[in-house]
Amino acid sequence: MMEMTMSNPITRDDLMSLEQYAEKRGEFRQQVLLHKKHRQVALGPNATLYFEDRLTLLYQIQEMLRIEKVFEADGINEELEAYNPLVPSGSNFKATFMIEYPDPVIRAAQLEKLLGIEDLLWMQVGDHDKIWSIADEDLERATDTKTSAVHFVRFEISDEMAQELKAGAKWNIGVQHPVYSYDLDIVDETRASLLNDLD
Repeated sequence: MMEMTMSNPITRDDLMSLEQYAEKRGEFRQQVLLHKKHRQVALGPNATLYFEDRLTLLYQIQEMLRIEKVFEADGINEELEAYNPLVPSGSNFKATFMIEYPDPVIRAAQLEKLLGIEDLLWMQVGDHDKIWSIADEDLERATDTKTSAVHFVRFEISDEMAQELKAGAKWNIGVQHPVYSYDLDIVDETRASLLNDLD
């Protein structure tokens, strides 16, 4: 695959045709799965942040086009418009936040208790104040009585924080909800992968 700048939007020129994708899908899928492995951050046993970037979103677009057998320009442009807002712009991290309870009855009960959790995710760089998540800018996913199991979130990073992260500053992430609270350090391969999202 070509080298990609994470902050550039995905265009039709980046996409393979349905035929090309059918030929290369197996190999491309393996590449993406390996890449994604280092971009997942588990916040406790029942919540995970899946950090998106140009490669993860390119894969999702190709998969949607394949499943829906889309090859006309309008359909392709619709997918690009849907997914491009999730590409990091160089001064932020963007992620799919998933609340994961296998049992549907337990899940329904927990989604009521976890109302508002999507706004209570945070990152902290060194001694700076916590950066709080900005959730669901595309559409409202929660109701007055329960949250959704899936949210899209963004964390905005200042230039100063970005420089400190690149220089090795301590980097924490967490969730601070009255009934669900966890935090951890971002380290090793995950840290290396996420730092690519900053220009």
